[in-house]
Amino acid sequence: MSPFPSSARHTEEWRHLRLTTRDGVATVTLARPEKLNALTFGAYADLRDLLAELARERSVRALVIGGEGRGFCSGGDVDDIIGATLAMDTARLLDFNRMTGQVVRAIRECPFPVIAAVHGVAAGAGAVLALAADFRIADPTARFAFLFTRVGLSGGDMGAAYLLPRVVGLGHATRLLMLGEPIHAPDAERIGLLSEMTEEGAADARAAELARHLADGPALAYERTKALLTAELDMPLAAAVELDAATQALLMNGEDYAEFHAAFTEKRAPRWRGR
Repeated sequence: MSPFPSSARHTEEWRHLRLTTRDGVATVTLARPEKLNALTFGAYADLRDLLAELARERSVRALVIGGEGRGFCSGGDVDDIIGATLAMDTARLLDFNRMTGQVVRAIRECPFPVIAAVHGVAAGAGAVLALAADFRIADPTARFAFLFTRVGLSGGDMGAAYLLPRVVGLGHATRLLMLGEPIHAPDAERIGLLSEMTEEGAADARAAELARHLADGPALAYERTKALLTAELDMPLAAAVELDAATQALLMNGEDYAEFHAAFTEKRAPRWRGR
């Protein structure tokens, strides 16, 4: 995402989610606990636009996405979205589905690590939001369910059929996307869907701790690593190693690489600048 600003102003208030920022760490909280944080049209649009704005401003070095109350996110709101989409024509439905996909692309393409802190249910679009994150930190109450076929839709929603096989393998992805059955945190960890499982109630704290560690680290190295992980998913090896070589040459000419050497020589901790 380009850091060059347009005429658009910084958004002072997001109506469909809660945002806090502190020392380079942003926390987005899905805050409709009475609806298990079900997503509305406005919530999708806010997530899309917020990620673009944070990427453009370059003030955030790590982002945590969490949910308030009993769960992470139960997916699209049945009344606000499913009911409304039944009255839409194909062109309008395509616009909506493209928007939800833009949220996932924004998570994958933003220049900072994204951490999903999951407890309770992460279903439908909520499961895909967690899937798109770079790290998934969950406690034992977490359960993921890709429910799309259970409402008569394709399991390949919002990029799930692209991302999930690359995270857990084709066999597990086929089972989860075709059947729509829930998978609980211990099994999710076993098949590689989780980055880490915490003690009950500790996912938010651990996600914040990881975000702090990432925000204090070499931000440009993290940014380029994330970009390569996404770009090289579909590259032949020859193209991938060439892209790696070009990236390393650029970073070796950066301030952080020289700072590491200086810190090592002087026997002190590096002072990373993200350059």
